[in-house]
Amino acid sequence: MTAVATLLTGPFIAIGMPIYSTRTREAIVRWFFRRIARSFGIRVEVHGDHWLREFAEAGRGALVVSNHISWLDIVAVNAVQPMRAQAKKEVADWPIIGRMATAARSVYLDRENLRSLPAAVDELMRAMRGGSLVNVSPEGTTWCGLARGRFRPAMFQAAIDADVPVIPFVIRYRLEDGHDTTAPAFIGDENLVTSLKRTARTRGMVLEVHVLDPIEPSVAKDRRELTEITQNAVREVLSRTQTLPEFEHPTLPVG
Repeated sequence: MTAVATLLTGPFIAIGMPIYSTRTREAIVRWFFRRIARSFGIRVEVHGDHWLREFAEAGRGALVVSNHISWLDIVAVNAVQPMRAQAKKEVADWPIIGRMATAARSVYLDRENLRSLPAAVDELMRAMRGGSLVNVSPEGTTWCGLARGRFRPAMFQAAIDADVPVIPFVIRYRLEDGHDTTAPAFIGDENLVTSLKRTARTRGMVLEVHVLDPIEPSVAKDRRELTEITQNAVREVLSRTQTLPEFEHPTLPVG
């Protein structure tokens, strides 16, 4: 019931967003998403978030690139540092979380219509050039357990065009015993409510985040090389930290 009560406050918070200052909005969004994590019994453990604070306080833009596992990834990012995001268009229709994502000026992309991609890249570029942090999940779909998708290079072009760094943001879901868990992941075509219920039933979950050193676009000759450098940095952390889940499927692509 605590989780439901917390989620139901989301639309009211979203309504008030336009009247608040940037600093106040960030504080409210950070509180809301950390509260969501706590209401589901999830402990948030963050390593290296000083980079995001420094960029936000300086009004310096960056492309924050995260691996993609769950709807909880939105919670992970905004509990650490609220920011704009590129998301699939379906997120806008999600109950409550969709309202918050829209209020945070998320850039929605229709993945079935590739003609919308250049406009999304351009919007992200202009946002970062204007000093915004922007989160993207370039794997394109969620991945369950220890499986990983390849990063797609399109959104990295926005960082190159805006001449801003890429900041790798590594997300891991584990239990207190150290084993990774697939509980938060979308399984096949299930709906959000099913995933919410499974997450709520999982005890002792830890949302572990690693914010890595910024990668300047100048270190790469093009967007593909920048994508590869970022992907390798994320995978190195996951390879070092992940432990095979017990009694769970380790390689299922989902979402």
